[in-house]
Amino acid sequence: MKATLAQLAALVGGTVQGDPELELSGVAALEDARAGEITFVARKKYLPLLSRSAASAVIIEPGLSVDRPALVVSNAYLAFSKILAHFHPPAAPRTGVDPRAFVEEGVVLEGEVSIYPFAWVGKGARLGAGVILHAGVAVGEGVTIGRDTVIHCNVSIYPGVTIGQRVIIHSGAVLGSDGFGFVPAEGGRHQKIPQVGGVVIEDDVEIGANVCIDRATLGVTRVGRGTKIDNLVQIAHNVKVGEDSIIVALAGISGSVTIGKGVTIAGQAGLGDHITVGDGSTIAGQSGVAKDVEPGSVLTGTPAIPHVLWRRVQACVPQLPEMVRKLQNLDKRLRQLEQQKEKD
Repeated sequence: MKATLAQLAALVGGTVQGDPELELSGVAALEDARAGEITFVARKKYLPLLSRSAASAVIIEPGLSVDRPALVVSNAYLAFSKILAHFHPPAAPRTGVDPRAFVEEGVVLEGEVSIYPFAWVGKGARLGAGVILHAGVAVGEGVTIGRDTVIHCNVSIYPGVTIGQRVIIHSGAVLGSDGFGFVPAEGGRHQKIPQVGGVVIEDDVEIGANVCIDRATLGVTRVGRGTKIDNLVQIAHNVKVGEDSIIVALAGISGSVTIGKGVTIAGQAGLGDHITVGDGSTIAGQSGVAKDVEPGSVLTGTPAIPHVLWRRVQACVPQLPEMVRKLQNLDKRLRQLEQQKEKD
């Protein structure tokens, strides 16, 4: 596949500097680009790397000056992602149901679907047109999957799960497993609380590899439209995640947490149960959040505190040994003065 610089400008809404008919065959990183390919520079500090790049053209933002044809856009990284998708469209799936797949009676196929070998679809499930189930996917009884959703190898979807349109679920994810619900019983035993609710995944969600999303005790666990979840995230029972949020790898969301719209939860962050995180908030990596978060907050640390305060605290930490030494010296001098006063 090839495209001219002018065609790429039309694709991303940019303007051309240099030859608009320059033909390009691909997109690559600065250090890997070859002649005939386009690369991108999102920040001025990376311009020295461009001088050593063989790329024939570059995506830049206004205000940057370069030594070769350029595509000028307001957001270089966004334009790069669109051009990358243009040069690397997804491979066309095999259509139809492979004879080695297991599709039980009562399954509704609303259009042409792709079901690969050894996938299993339980009774009464409903698959929208364009759904792709890769090898080893298990779809429980009564599950609904919206059109153009792609589910990769060895995903397990329990009964009672509803998945919207254009969802992507990566290998090893588990949706609808029992929530971690137990109550102390006689003799120190733990009595299991039946988990009889469901899971709802709204449109345009992407779920990373080995993510676990538990079913609700009652009601539903819900992931809002457009939210993106990284690998190895745990979402507990009855959690509600708002639209267009980001949850990064190894984060853990405890039961009955409510997360607003446009929230970012960074890697290894942990949220305690029954709290609310307001719209537009950011929880920094490895933070531990135990109480409600106001909309627009930026929190860091354990326990999580406002990020600006956390930076001030961290700036003090290297000075603690010297502060302790000074305090000990002051204490010693004070004692000496008190002893001298008693003698006088």
